[in-house]
Amino acid sequence: MSDQADDQVYEGVYVGNANVDAPLDRGWLLGHFKPPGDPRHSEDVEIKWGVHPAGDERAAWVENEVRTALLILISGRFRVELPGRSVLLDKPGDYVVWGKGVGHSWRAEEPSTVLTVRWPSVPGYRVG
Repeated sequence: MSDQADDQVYEGVYVGNANVDAPLDRGWLLGHFKPPGDPRHSEDVEIKWGVHPAGDERAAWVENEVRTALLILISGRFRVELPGRSVLLDKPGDYVVWGKGVGHSWRAEEPSTVLTVRWPSVPGYRVG
């Protein structure tokens, strides 16, 4: 980004790179967990840039979900497990949306990059 200012935050604008910033907060670029005053702080939505090696999988099934989520495959081959259904994303741009109350898990079948958007941004859903 040749236009990038020396400072990442300037007058309410944040300029960054998902591949650089994502590892700093488990992939999350935007959400309630960013400090208040940071342009990336939001209680309405969360955005994650997930870069996963082959075989990477969610540590535990998500239950009692209170958010809606959209997961879009950028590259690779990524499987999302939903109650009674397994969804394989294998072409860039493939996506899946699930709503409140729908549990899920996932596994990267190949090295994969995915973009996840979920809303609202709710504290307390971290898997250790």
